Amino acid sequence: MVATMVARRSATRATTIMAGGDAIDSLYIVLSGRLKVMMSDSDGKEVILSILGPGEFFGEMGLIDDEPRSASVVTLEPCELLSIAKRDFRKCLAENFEMAMAVMRGLVRRLREADRKIGSLALLDVYGRVSRLLLDMAEVVNGEKIVTKRLPKQDIA
Repeated sequence: MVATMVARRSATRATTIMAGGDAIDSLYIVLSGRLKVMMSDSDGKEVILSILGPGEFFGEMGLIDDEPRSASVVTLEPCELLSIAKRDFRKCLAENFEMAMAVMRGLVRRLREADRKIGSLALLDVYGRVSRLLLDMAEVVNGEKIVTKRLPKQDIA
């Protein structure tokens, strides 16, 4: 059922998939590549809220609460995405318990990440915040935590 409701989309590096304030139309699932979820002000200053990779999804918040997009999502590298329209997403949630649970788990994970970031901002100095970011980015390789993905210093700041 879900397979007939999705559309595949390719995007090159630095493509804006959605912009903060836009109307809600689709949920996106990342098949390959990485994207940044970010907010910016009128001066162009931006803050990265999250880096998304394969298996992760975005766009669900606005589909659930009918509010405009709260952040922008921009590709960091070429990406392959699946999209599902709002009407189809809501139908799937109503008819598919496992999908509804997966969306709820994703929302809870993001809420926990936001709580941890708020705590880091309030309780850690700049060195502690950079250390926390690097630990969060690290992957286990041969039993050791290693940061394999590079972020520009500006994004780390």
